[in-house]
Amino acid sequence: MIDEILVHYEELHNKFKQLNEVFNEKHITERVKHIDKMILEDPHFYNKEESKQFLKEQMKLKKLLEQWSRLKELYEDVGVLIELLEEGNNDVEKELIKTNKILSTFLKDFEIKMILNNENDESDAIVTIHSGAGGTEANDWASMLSRMYIRWVENKGYKYKVLDLVEGDKVGIKSITFNVYGPYSYGYLKSESGVHRLVRLSPFDTNNKRHTSFASVFVLPDIEDTVEIDINESDLKIETFRSSGAGGQHVNKTDSAVRITHEPTGIVVSCQNERSQYQNKANALKILKAKLYELELEKKKREKDKIEESKDDIGWGNQIRTYVLHPYKMVKDLRTKVESPNPEDVLDGNIDAFIISYLQHEAKRSNS
Repeated sequence: MIDEILVHYEELHNKFKQLNEVFNEKHITERVKHIDKMILEDPHFYNKEESKQFLKEQMKLKKLLEQWSRLKELYEDVGVLIELLEEGNNDVEKELIKTNKILSTFLKDFEIKMILNNENDESDAIVTIHSGAGGTEANDWASMLSRMYIRWVENKGYKYKVLDLVEGDKVGIKSITFNVYGPYSYGYLKSESGVHRLVRLSPFDTNNKRHTSFASVFVLPDIEDTVEIDINESDLKIETFRSSGAGGQHVNKTDSAVRITHEPTGIVVSCQNERSQYQNKANALKILKAKLYELELEKKKREKDKIEESKDDIGWGNQIRTYVLHPYKMVKDLRTKVESPNPEDVLDGNIDAFIISYLQHEAKRSNS
């Protein structure tokens, strides 16, 4: 057992050294001091438009420094415990096993936090799932994906709220939009944007034939309180309609559901899960704001890098992941080549291996 810990510690030691080279503690400390000085010396600081962004940056950097300090402390503690054990003090064995495990978890978490350093990575997320062509099969698949992400949210200890839901005619869902509330929820879930493909023996086919189904996932940052996006009321076409459930059964008898079309861009959003038309409109505007913000980011990125808009890449011919339930069992991410032989486990919300691999893959690509 101890030999395994020593080998593991050597791996952690190498990872810590790599992080130490990347993490510029001095620069971050100086940046925090600079913002502190701005706050103290400028009597009008809180009245300025950019104050909110500076305060957000200050809080993020201070938290990062605290985590780094804790990581260094754990690393040093494990080193001391190993020295004591090698000197013959066997009483520290249990403490070493426990501390080494904490260090491993903390190091992995900090590594991901270092990767999730893009604008809005810390934000809450807005997730939309659409079923593809195929009626019942595709609707059921969209419902399975929805359950997978909700289980992931619950496993993380995050919260979620359904903003819009269009149920299938018989089973499943045609589309769903929900908010995910939790630290770095957008940073993690942005890796899931794309087309997801399912291969299985259909439970709806009397001939028990194999079917392939598709569903698309779009993930946006919830930037409602952090970014100013001007929306001209005259550019909006706002329609109300009656909220409905499966089979056309009305959820309530008033036209509380809201659909908003942003005419200059053609973006359409809807919300029908609140009883109040006012709340549905507010939620629909929030989704619209996030989509317009993403559109602006994509335009800037296209101008800078001369690449196609990222959303144009999300088409039925561009799948990011395949889930095979028959004739064999496997989930494979087509971007990172990461695989799992246990699709049931993946569909139960255990998707961290795919998320983390994608984030590491993108980090390496951007640094190359």
